[in-house]
Order: sequence, then C-alpha cells, then structure tokens
Amino acid sequence: MDAYKQEFIEFMVRSGVLCFGEFTTKSGRKSPYFINTGNYRTGEQMAKLGSFYAQCIKETVTHEYDILFGPAYKGIPLATAASVALYNRYGISKSFCFNRKEEKDHGEGGSLIGEKPTDGSRIVIVEDVITSGKAVRETMPILLSAAKVQVNDMVISVDRMEKGQNGISAKKEIKAEYGIDVHSIVTVKDVIEHMHGRELDGKVYLTDEIKKRMEEYIAMYCEE
Repeated sequence: MDAYKQEFIEFMVRSGVLCFGEFTTKSGRKSPYFINTGNYRTGEQMAKLGSFYAQCIKETVTHEYDILFGPAYKGIPLATAASVALYNRYGISKSFCFNRKEEKDHGEGGSLIGEKPTDGSRIVIVEDVITSGKAVRETMPILLSAAKVQVNDMVISVDRMEKGQNGISAKKEIKAEYGIDVHSIVTVKDVIEHMHGRELDGKVYLTDEIKKRMEEYIAMYCEE
C-alpha cells in the first residue's frame, strides 16, 4: 500500500472521521465502521484532505476534465479543497461547482454555484464515500439537466466495496449505468490491512473483535 494511503487512513482516524463501533449507513445497513467527513473542522485538516484528493485525482483520473463537482452538502468542501490543492501542489487550475439542496428563486437564481456547466463540460464528481450508489443517482439528474455534460470519473475518499441495487458492487453499477469510473483514495480492505492491531497515539482502534465484525459485514454486503 502506498505511503500516502496509509497516511490518509491515520489522518481520518485522528480527525474523528473514520470511526469504529455500530452505525446505520444511508442505505440502512448496520455497519461496524463509519466515515463522517462532516467531522473535518479546521483549515489544517481541509488543506491536508485536499492534498489527498488532489493526489488521487492526479494519479487515477485519465480523462480530460474541466470542473470538479461537489454534491451538497458534504461534497462542497471536498471539491473546493481538491481544486485548491490541485493548483497549489501541481499547478493544475480547474473550476469547481456545487449545488444547493433547494433552488434559489431570487438574485441570479438556479441551484448551481461556481462554474456552471455548459454543453460539453467534462466533470469529475468529488464525494466522500460510495455505499449503495444512491448519491450518484441523485447527482446525475442535476448535472444532466444543467447541460449536455460528460461525467467520466468520480473520486471518493473510501470505497466501502458494497453491493448496490443489483447484487454487484455499487462501483460496478455506476460504471454500467453512467459510464463513470469510480476512484478511491483507499478501500475498506486497505483500512483493515493498515489499522488492525496498530497502535495509534496510544490506542488500538481496530481490534480483533472489530476486524471480525468488519469481515462479516464485507462477506454479507460487499463484492471484491
């Protein structure tokens, strides 16, 4: 596993974003771990987070793109931070855009803020995780109603490797339905590999018991 992936996993744990216990995911499943990007709260954290996303985009996105799109609400700071980091680290200047949950009916109006897509705009969606693929299915109508855009890639922090609506991984479903390649900084298996039994700041977060529960969850809901 690349060093930056290991660093990212530890960064999530220290930031209180990657948590272990019992949680209910957006898909309604009971999960022994959870990723809550809403727990990032400082400028230092956002600068580091943007750098991780920028490195993943630089290394994995091979299609040309114009805009980073962050779905409301958690995707908004992610796309913004990634855009800043791409420029600061690599000198790559890309526009960013995000949506409002409710369309504005005064001023400039509309639901999109930032670089508004036009016909032919090439977009990378920037999100936190992919579980069932529900967030993508909510996002695509927003983008396709704005213009005749191309969405070839999506970049997320953690691939939970979970099955979607049709019994295959949500990642494969999104590729089949929309032609979108999903890239993740890390996968849930990377998390287990790096954190199991590892002491971080004097504490072992991923114990044998939690590892067992995560592996059972993977066997039930996930696909390689």
